[in-house]
Amino acid sequence: MTTLFIILIILVSVILAFFVLIQNPKGGGLSSGFAGGSNLMGVQRTGDFLEKGTWTLVIALMVFSLAINILGPSSGSSAGGLSNQIEAPAQAPALNLNAPAPAQGQQAAPAKPDSAK
Repeated sequence: MTTLFIILIILVSVILAFFVLIQNPKGGGLSSGFAGGSNLMGVQRTGDFLEKGTWTLVIALMVFSLAINILGPSSGSSAGGLSNQIEAPAQAPALNLNAPAPAQGQQAAPAKPDSAK
């Protein structure tokens, strides 16, 4: 279900970007191509179509974004989400800086914990 919403969000975003790029804020965008020849759609109707399409796509993008947040797995669930895949880094062993260095050719003896404090 999440994959479907992600695909829909990407598709709506690409179409929305196309709609925004073909519009000209001064009214000359796509509609200027129809001004010289036959006015099948007309200047005003093309602008209305692009404006309504832009608002429709913006609303659809918001609805899909909210739906993916509502219907998607929550961060507290154990559904195998991202929180279950990230593990804490392994702890490095503590170094005992007070232990004497081993002589050459000898191995270091394991450090005993200080329990006489």
